[in-house]
Amino acid sequence: MLIGQKVNDALNEQIGYEFSASLQYVAIAAYFETEGLTELADLFHQQSTEERDHAMRFVKYVTDAGGALKIPAIPAPRAEFSDACDAIGLSLESEQRVTQQINSLVNLAISEGDHITQNMLNYFVAEQLEEVSSMETLLTVAKRAGDNLLYVEEYVARHKQSLLGKSGGGEAN
Repeated sequence: MLIGQKVNDALNEQIGYEFSASLQYVAIAAYFETEGLTELADLFHQQSTEERDHAMRFVKYVTDAGGALKIPAIPAPRAEFSDACDAIGLSLESEQRVTQQINSLVNLAISEGDHITQNMLNYFVAEQLEEVSSMETLLTVAKRAGDNLLYVEEYVARHKQSLLGKSGGGEAN
């Protein structure tokens, strides 16, 4: 086994967080669908897929490293939002929390002398910069748009690739 038990347990916990984020993004997408905001709905459906892909990337790493995969229970996502800024704000909070979780995993890998895991986590460190930045920008745009969310829809339609972190940076899966 290339990873120790502490790292294995922490990675399993992160897998749960990633699947939970994926479900939360589905709930946010559904909210935007019910509001007739199809660009925002599509963006959050794509975000959901990306979070699931992150979970699967961790799954593959744990199994490749000879660890024991134990996916924790996933809590139900929040499904009701007062407005678009509430939904987007929740996604920003989630990305900030995931950033802290990834940083904690890096710190654990360092303290355990686990350079292989630390190297694997570098992808997620860079990814979180994009995720937090894009959600901060989207929330700013939504706040500026006020009640006219069609401006946000137009913004998302024009900038979806950069909001998804695919602005030319090397995406690795």
